[in-house]
Amino acid sequence: MNGFMRRALAGLLLLFLALPIFAQEKEEREQGRNRGYSEVFYKSGDLSIQAYLYKPEGDGPFPVVIYNHGSRLGHERRGDPAVHIGRMLTRAGFAVMVPERRGYGRSEGTTLSQDIGRDRGTAMIARLQADTDDVLAAAEYLRGVRYADTNRMGIMGWSFGGIITMLAISRSSAFQVAVNQAGGALTWPISRPLQEALIDAAQKTTTPALLLVAQNDRTTASITTLAEIFKKRGVPHHRMVIYEPFQPSRGDPNTAPGHLVFSAQGTHVWERDVLEFLGRYLGAISTGAPSGADPAKSQQ
Repeated sequence: MNGFMRRALAGLLLLFLALPIFAQEKEEREQGRNRGYSEVFYKSGDLSIQAYLYKPEGDGPFPVVIYNHGSRLGHERRGDPAVHIGRMLTRAGFAVMVPERRGYGRSEGTTLSQDIGRDRGTAMIARLQADTDDVLAAAEYLRGVRYADTNRMGIMGWSFGGIITMLAISRSSAFQVAVNQAGGALTWPISRPLQEALIDAAQKTTTPALLLVAQNDRTTASITTLAEIFKKRGVPHHRMVIYEPFQPSRGDPNTAPGHLVFSAQGTHVWERDVLEFLGRYLGAISTGAPSGADPAKSQQ
């Protein structure tokens, strides 16, 4: 067999092996269109980062919100476009970007599990700061999205995503508003380095922040401590809400039940608070919120 034939057969073999991958990617793109998002990739340093983009109806430009997912520890490669967030915010007139961050979904880089193992100290903080790099790179990417008004940009996150939200607003003035949903509530009691990182972030930022937690999360201290720092510093326009105990219909034995209020199961509890706060600083087109909400204990 001559060299040309060998190369041709090798090319055909590679094409044959790649066909299932192409088919899967096509199916995922089609699913994305059906669920209201498009998939993009952007650069964060040397890494390619996957993200999901949601666009409201119309031409825009629209105010835009970056949503930061939680840790998904042990399941990082299972992609999650956060459809409940995309639908909620686009109904209200916001464009939305959901970065997968390094090591998640189809983004390049090592996973969180690989990077930190059981370490809840310096290795975890280093990883959280690296994830924050990816989120700040997402903000830069959005400047090239024609329908995204990055002069009206907010940031929002749950659990580890709430931590990253706080780190991002302490490192960048790109965001006009932030929503922290129980950031650090699961890890705060066992990690002094995390406490120090969040306290440092709260001492640096002046971004208007909505701080949310449920009474029956593992702790409320990761939220109440930050609210107290804002109050002592005289930082205007922050708000804290502590929701009544939440009982999810689908629980997780490794997670405090109140932590799951910020999953898709609990949107009816906090949707109105989030949309009103974002709209105050970004200019929502419509609230899109339900007429009723669960009782909450609110502290300003």
